[in-house]
Amino acid sequence: MSTLQRVKCQAKAHPLAMDAVLAAGVLVCMVAGSFVEPRHRDSVSWALRTPDTLSLVLITLGAAALVFRRRAPMTVLALTGTFSVIESVTGDPRAPVAMSAVIALYTVASTTDRPTTWRVGLLTMTVLTGSAMAAGSLPWYAQENLAIFAWTGIGATAGDAVRSRRAFVQAIRERAERAERTREEEARRRVAEERLRIARDLHDVVAHHIALVNVQAGVAAHVMDKRPDQAKEALAHVREASRSALNELRATVGLLRQSGDPEAPTEPAPGLDRLDELIGTFRNAGLHIEVARADQGTTLPAAVDLAAYRIIQEALTNVQKHAGPQAKAEVSVVRIGPHIEITVLDDGSGEDEAPGSGGGHGLLGMRERVTALRGTLTTGPRYGGGFRVHAILPVKNRTPGEDPA
Repeated sequence: MSTLQRVKCQAKAHPLAMDAVLAAGVLVCMVAGSFVEPRHRDSVSWALRTPDTLSLVLITLGAAALVFRRRAPMTVLALTGTFSVIESVTGDPRAPVAMSAVIALYTVASTTDRPTTWRVGLLTMTVLTGSAMAAGSLPWYAQENLAIFAWTGIGATAGDAVRSRRAFVQAIRERAERAERTREEEARRRVAEERLRIARDLHDVVAHHIALVNVQAGVAAHVMDKRPDQAKEALAHVREASRSALNELRATVGLLRQSGDPEAPTEPAPGLDRLDELIGTFRNAGLHIEVARADQGTTLPAAVDLAAYRIIQEALTNVQKHAGPQAKAEVSVVRIGPHIEITVLDDGSGEDEAPGSGGGHGLLGMRERVTALRGTLTTGPRYGGGFRVHAILPVKNRTPGEDPA
């Protein structure tokens, strides 16, 4: 830290002590100036003189008032101005008491607004210069009278400049802090969105494959003694489902690795082109599914394609878990105008717990996916039994401000 910076820190920490040092310096300057008299004959020269006792008293009082210039700037200006007027009228030879008034005027200008500086500055200049010209011992055109006018103007101008610079620096600092807060909020928002997206993917992967593993393991345990061949087939499905779950978990968790870690798998995210594979895993688990598609030739954006796949996956997982062992499901994917509609129906008996009635997040995750794409999702029980999931997704992604028509 430089010497200037240390001085500024000390001034901010102990303002009264710094003002006392300033007052002492002003007192020394005024006392020294009161003992020197300029001569203007053939050349500029200086001579010693003896000031009046009243002048020395006024000098001391004016310097002492400057100690409190930050606490009460207007009061200090009034006191030092009064001392300067008294000295201008009675002093012969005149002492530089006006120096304290100039310092006080500078303080007022640096701590108030510009209109106040103009009013107070003009009033101080008028009073001090007018009293010196009208009632002083020197002629009105004397150089000392003009010096009072000039120095008061300089004090007001300098104080206003310091105040303006301080306000400018403060505005820049506030703007930088506001920009930093905005960047931090944007970063937190993006982290939250990414965390939510990863949580949805993990939920879809784990819920789907663990449900299949659970069903196939139950089948294997049930037929292990009587039909070992069917038990082996069920265990093979368990192994395949667990392998798929591990692969998808590895791909999702790979997104969370740091830059120095091994690269994450680069295989594309699942979409409707893998719908037959998805349906096959549920059929192998014993679920009866009928599929109807009328979306041939439709190319979906990656986000929409992934959302459609995950919605069907989650809906069929709910059917597997909640609809009962004899339930049948129907899946339809239809292109209608600028949208693609996905419907998953089941005729479950309702003996198990209904989807969304427990503590899971499947329906919530589906709704978040659809909402993020500006689509609509409708879920609920069917008349006569069963459950219905209906999603409408835009074929083309839209920006938030774009007209949905």
